[in-house]
Amino acid sequence: MKLSVIILNYNVRYFLEQCLISVERSLKGIDAEIIVVDNNSEDDSCAMVKQKFPHILLLENKENVGFSKANNQGVAMAKGEYVCILNPDTVVAEHTFSSALQYAEKKDKLGALGIYLMDGTGNFLPESKRNVPTPKRSLLKMLRRTRGKNGYYANYLGEKEHGTIEVLVGAFMLMRRQVYEEVEGFDEDYFMYGEDIDLSYKLMKAGYENEYLGSLSMLHYKGESTQRDTAYLNRFYGAMRIFYRKHFRGNIFLNTAVKVGVQLAKFQRKLVERKKQIRPVQCKEVLVFTENIGLLQKISEHFDLPVKSASKMILERATFHNTLCVFDVAYMSYGQIFSVMELLKNKENSFRIKPPGCNFIIGSDRSDEKGGVLQL
Repeated sequence: MKLSVIILNYNVRYFLEQCLISVERSLKGIDAEIIVVDNNSEDDSCAMVKQKFPHILLLENKENVGFSKANNQGVAMAKGEYVCILNPDTVVAEHTFSSALQYAEKKDKLGALGIYLMDGTGNFLPESKRNVPTPKRSLLKMLRRTRGKNGYYANYLGEKEHGTIEVLVGAFMLMRRQVYEEVEGFDEDYFMYGEDIDLSYKLMKAGYENEYLGSLSMLHYKGESTQRDTAYLNRFYGAMRIFYRKHFRGNIFLNTAVKVGVQLAKFQRKLVERKKQIRPVQCKEVLVFTENIGLLQKISEHFDLPVKSASKMILERATFHNTLCVFDVAYMSYGQIFSVMELLKNKENSFRIKPPGCNFIIGSDRSDEKGGVLQL
């Protein structure tokens, strides 16, 4: 078997359903399997998988064992030569896995491979490619002097370029299963956050090279797994303390500086979040990209705004603003939808997707809060 896709789920039933649909479309022609590990979800995620995807391997944990342990459980079940760690609040394009595997096969010393991630507004997520957050880089980040190789993000490599970087994000990490096992996978000292940084660094220390392939795009709603509250800050910076303790053991001065730096970073992050002003997107119309008149009528029942059907042809002169765009995947491919989202981003537009065979539309207007699901 060529590939095993490991998806860890926790209470994101509708996002998981769309993710599985997109993954199955992307795996056509590949000898592959999908493994869903559920961390004791309280919604009907598991029931949905059993009903709609009975052929998919499902592991139901009786408690939330965290990101690292659950993904390690999934890889232990895997049969593929390659494994791909994938978040449930993601959507991949139809050619993602075939192109990623083709690129990976050319890299003898491949550690992990990551790709271009965008959020629900069509904007690039900079954590797609990062540098190792050494104490020096973390200090420079706090001082806002993060250019070039000293930056937290690997900005020396363009968003759409490809090349070797240091740290990838755990929402999408493709690697050879043998390599994953060689470095003993995710470190289970991390419950949530930091484990992708740790794994990326372990791969580098073992002599492998992590690669970023910017020509491949995928959607990561992110807010489903990243709530910017006090609990998030405690877990994220707690994970950073674990990382520094494991990989940057030093003298008392360095350890104290790291501890103080983490506390300052938490305080700084809280100030930024408090000052951030959130302005809700105000849409003046709804454009439904579909040929399904029944779908158009259903959507019309849920909005007080003008609801119109739209064809792909109008995208050639796409200058509209303040528009809610609803994409019917039975009419447009996921790859086409991603391209449109990039084209129309930052113009006060919102985006929703109607997955094939589903009775809901789904999307998100912010990368740091829960997305929205509208059942039709």
